[in-house]
Amino acid sequence: MKAFVGGTGRLLAFAMMLALAATGLAVVLHASEWIFLAIKLAGAAYLIWLAIQLWRSDAPAIDTSQPQDAALTRIARQEFFVAAGNPKAILVFTAFLPQFVDVAQPILPQFAALGASFLVLEWVAIALYSWAGMYLGKWLMRAKIRRWFNRCCGGFLAAIGVSFLLFRRG
Repeated sequence: MKAFVGGTGRLLAFAMMLALAATGLAVVLHASEWIFLAIKLAGAAYLIWLAIQLWRSDAPAIDTSQPQDAALTRIARQEFFVAAGNPKAILVFTAFLPQFVDVAQPILPQFAALGASFLVLEWVAIALYSWAGMYLGKWLMRAKIRRWFNRCCGGFLAAIGVSFLLFRRG
């Protein structure tokens, strides 16, 4: 439950990033197809690099010595700062979402719809992660299982990175 409530900090950080990306990228999308392509290629390269790092990861030991009685506001604040400093998140908002924007139509309402959809899906993901943490946490303590999990996640990131390269904007 604490992880789910604490995840609101991440949602707030992502909402702010979405607003910044939407306002800044609206100008970029109108101004230059080359800048958009550069952002897209950088995003794909970064995701593929992350996928390789995850695939090669040794699944280090998990530290379970941290106290479990932290306040919800403190957890939410930590989630906010972790998410705000996460380059993958801003990459998704700057390289992935613009591919679904039609520059012939008003851009900000499209970003608002995409952003709201992303935040709802992120909220669902937080709920699923919280649930999984409650029921699968002990299972993921085993290094072999974590290594397999990392490889699955790495494969998923690689697929997203490659899809960035293959997707053509209409």
